[in-house]
Amino acid sequence: MDMKRLLIVAAMLAGLGPRAGAAPELVNGIVAIVGETVITEKEARQFIEPAIVALERQPGLTRQSYNERAMEIYKDGLNQLIERQLTLNDFKSAGYSFPESIIEDFVQERIRERYGDRVKLIKTLEAQNMTYDQFRTDIRDQFIVEQMNLKNVSSAVVISPFKIATYYAEHPEDFKLPDQVRLRMIELRKRDGGDPEAVRRLARELVAKLAAGTKFAEMASVYSDGSQKREGGDLGWVNRSVLRKEFADATASLKPGQRTGVIEVPDACFILQVEEVKSAQLRPLTEVRDEIEKTLLNQERARLQKKYVERLKKKSFVRFF
Repeated sequence: MDMKRLLIVAAMLAGLGPRAGAAPELVNGIVAIVGETVITEKEARQFIEPAIVALERQPGLTRQSYNERAMEIYKDGLNQLIERQLTLNDFKSAGYSFPESIIEDFVQERIRERYGDRVKLIKTLEAQNMTYDQFRTDIRDQFIVEQMNLKNVSSAVVISPFKIATYYAEHPEDFKLPDQVRLRMIELRKRDGGDPEAVRRLARELVAKLAAGTKFAEMASVYSDGSQKREGGDLGWVNRSVLRKEFADATASLKPGQRTGVIEVPDACFILQVEEVKSAQLRPLTEVRDEIEKTLLNQERARLQKKYVERLKKKSFVRFF
């Protein structure tokens, strides 16, 4: 398919044809043939419509960037349709089959997941000018593609402990934890129309009580205006890099158990206590093993899926229009 036609189709899918001017009427022509199966423009349009709708909701896109992205979505969607048809053809040529009862269970499961019940499904299909039989065929095809991918892709994937350890060693930046500090905070807000000096005086009094041995959590639960009041002012673990400058500077040299003095900003006074400190460190392999395995599984499945599709293309007739 030539680039001009792709742009026209993508623009019309996005509703930009009339505004862009001089866009021809979109007919239900052929966009590709896979084996003996024809893929029409209508099928391509229906397949990529959800992605186009999501694109329309993105703010701040220029017409040029919008059209470019719409064309990418269309090309990607068409490739997905072709790959799906190649897989369906492979299923058929291999002589596989599934009992209709299994297909029906899968269809009903999808209806419950996406629509809740059949009544809502029928209303949705009517709005999309789609019949139930078309919907069922589409779900059946999805099931077949999933099973073929499980057979030819997922079942072949094995991630060894050595691969996980190697990935961990080669990507240390992915697992580095920054400097962190666990803080408690007393926040005393300066009210509109209130006396800021009274807030400062209360802050100094609290500092004195803390120095005399009063528990910080107890003082925070009584006097703090912060959202963590019920937790005794506990802010939990915080990356030092995201602390506001006044807090980062005041706590930079403090050790666990030590407190700041009064930190005053235009709208409040604060007192902070350092509970615990964690220096920048690598998360241990035992903690990230599952994350790495998931990443490697996805990478290997993508590689095998590409290889599987390339193999199907070599033995199949595929033509673009």
